[in-house]
Amino acid sequence: MNRTYRDLVNCNAKRLTEALILAFNNPVKPDYTIYSNVIQLCIDLKAHKKGRLVHSHLITTGFPSNVHLGTKLIIFYTMFDDMVTAHKMFDKLPERNVVSWTALLSGYSRNGYSQEALNVFVDMRREGVRANQFTYGSVLRACTSVSCMNLGKQIQGCVQKSRFADNLYVQSALVDFNSKCGEMEDAFRVFESMSERDLVSWNVMISGYAFRGYDIDAVLLFRWMFRQGILPDCFTLGSVLKACVGGGKCGGLAKVSMIHGCIIRLGYVSYSIISGSLVDAYVKCGNLASANYLYKKMQNKDKISCTALITGYAREGKNSSECLELFCQLHRNHREIDSIILCSMINICANTASLSLGRQLHAIAIKYQSTLDVAMSNALVDMYAKTGEIENANIVFHHMTEKNVISWTSMISAYGVHGQGIDAISYFKKMECEGFEPNDITFLSLLFACSHNGLTAEGWECFTKMVRKYKIVPRDEHYSCLVDLFARSGCLNESYDLICRMNIKPNASLWGSVLGACSIYGNMDLGEVAAKHLCNIEPTNAVSYVVLASMYSAAGLWDIAWKARDVVQTKRLPKDPGYSLFHSGNDMVALIPTG
Repeated sequence: MNRTYRDLVNCNAKRLTEALILAFNNPVKPDYTIYSNVIQLCIDLKAHKKGRLVHSHLITTGFPSNVHLGTKLIIFYTMFDDMVTAHKMFDKLPERNVVSWTALLSGYSRNGYSQEALNVFVDMRREGVRANQFTYGSVLRACTSVSCMNLGKQIQGCVQKSRFADNLYVQSALVDFNSKCGEMEDAFRVFESMSERDLVSWNVMISGYAFRGYDIDAVLLFRWMFRQGILPDCFTLGSVLKACVGGGKCGGLAKVSMIHGCIIRLGYVSYSIISGSLVDAYVKCGNLASANYLYKKMQNKDKISCTALITGYAREGKNSSECLELFCQLHRNHREIDSIILCSMINICANTASLSLGRQLHAIAIKYQSTLDVAMSNALVDMYAKTGEIENANIVFHHMTEKNVISWTSMISAYGVHGQGIDAISYFKKMECEGFEPNDITFLSLLFACSHNGLTAEGWECFTKMVRKYKIVPRDEHYSCLVDLFARSGCLNESYDLICRMNIKPNASLWGSVLGACSIYGNMDLGEVAAKHLCNIEPTNAVSYVVLASMYSAAGLWDIAWKARDVVQTKRLPKDPGYSLFHSGNDMVALIPTG
């Protein structure tokens, strides 16, 4: 009978139920090996109920436990995240060995209880039990999870003194620990000392470099891996694509194209996870055409790829029709639409002044989120402000349950753009009263509002507060707004003095503001100075010559005005034509199904 039972257990995993019935009705007590095999079968099949049934049977029959059977039960319970029962089983063991200690430690580490895993390791060391390669691997993963550098380095010292210093599994764990804790030099030192490297160790190093921003090192290591005859997998390619994106739009695009060629040659192009990474990489490199082409070729279009593409279109501010088509496909296919996609679409509506579509997206946002989060609300405020609906922007702002500095800055900017500078300053004061600290963008919006509404004294007061109270170092844009502020109010000499006293090199925007104001107020002398600087900075820009000629014409100096205009004709300087943007009655209206 005992032989029949053992054969049945070892025969086929599908006959686990029959094996349990035979075991429970077997008059001859089976040995430890049989019960151990049954529990292992439950582990392999993830048969939680049956495993607990076996354990209950062992208890009720009074079957004596030993370290091997007890360890199997510890492993079984850790597989189902029942660490309380696993620890109780460990405490009841008549004796403990390195396998039983490692089973409990790895269970804690695998299930996310990193601190408990470290505590088990410390207790194990106090008991004088020597670790094996699996113990070191598990405890190093726990150290990595909680970024416990001190204990991790001590464990690394123990490894170097042990017989597992050259073990591939332990060395890979050390590389992973050091790289994820930011110690890339130590990680590479261990990696370089390895006599044997598998794909896991290469992946750990490449992903570590990519995650920490060492993009060139990641790509160089990828090439070295190829030269060593190691073929990458999906994880390797995903990491190196992430590293390629960090090389800037131009350099990054060339590297992404190279990796794309490798993916095609290796036959990974049909893997959706790789296609998604490629779409994301091309988007971040600014090549939306390639990203869109790849997305359309994908058999299983996932939300991540679609989100990356929509976000790319939103960032570029063009091809709104392509972006809308993608969004409608998602909506028609009843795919989950998250806040990132909606925010990107609302930003596109803001940049293209598509109020009708923006209202529909607002309705969809309310449908998917009963309470709009701060990012969504900020996007809606910006969209309504840029489409001229300042009151709707105000309503969204006041209904926000949570506000941040971006929320307040959006409202300040909205009122400034719509010629309500006093209201912009009022919102700034409310923002300060509610304890929000403005940033450089807030003051830029505020200075813009003051500049375009003739609030010279208020603008200077804001600039002084930015520097003295909030210790914000002014950027070129702040100085441009300040110069424009004085120039628009007719304080041309003050604006020129400010340019001369600035610690930055004046740009075309600064001198353009001065030249425009000189044309309005008829300041010929300063206008000629501004025009001279503009022509030196942008010699091919026809606008400077045209404004200067207009200024001469207004003063009756027709001969000089003709000479200025003649420069444009002689040098054949191009002048960008003006254009108007409008949406027809049915453009972008009711394109999103409401059902």
